[in-house]
Amino acid sequence: MHALLVSIGIVAVSEMGDKTQLLALLLASRSRRPVQIILGMLAATLLNHALAALAGAWVAGAVPPELLRWGLALCFLGMAIWALIPDTLDERRAAANAGGAFVTTALCFFLAEFGDKTQLATAALAAKFDAVLPVVAGTTLGMMLADVPAVLLGHAAGHRVSTKWLRWLAAALAAALAVMTLADVSLP
Repeated sequence: MHALLVSIGIVAVSEMGDKTQLLALLLASRSRRPVQIILGMLAATLLNHALAALAGAWVAGAVPPELLRWGLALCFLGMAIWALIPDTLDERRAAANAGGAFVTTALCFFLAEFGDKTQLATAALAAKFDAVLPVVAGTTLGMMLADVPAVLLGHAAGHRVSTKWLRWLAAALAAALAVMTLADVSLP
């Protein structure tokens, strides 16, 4: 129980203002599919944190930090460009493509968290407590506690704000995340 509670607390606090929280806001304002986004976050977080808890030390040593930074920066720049492209799908096609928000979110969250402080914290907590399942459950719950409100806020704002302005805001946020990633800057 101690491992679970410590894991929830550490990750929930460390995620406040993190790039994944901003990513959740950006995706929710862009796709307006909060359930698929939340499920995508959950799937990506469970997979990412399970891998971290089982092989965190190996993962951190196997991928050079410089390569991770550049890969993430390119992902964020791609998202910035994508955010500027107006949606052209009609409602029937959008309904048929509902899995798109899930897949996009899962992929982006998995990549954003790969090598991130949350993944490293998960590996360290699993090693400290020698309790993989409680740590994965705790870090995943902590992540969801921090990021689900961002999805809900992005979804609520997405229906009230001009999509043109949301595209520009999303593009600016993604571009800022790319620059911060390249500069290896963390949000306070």
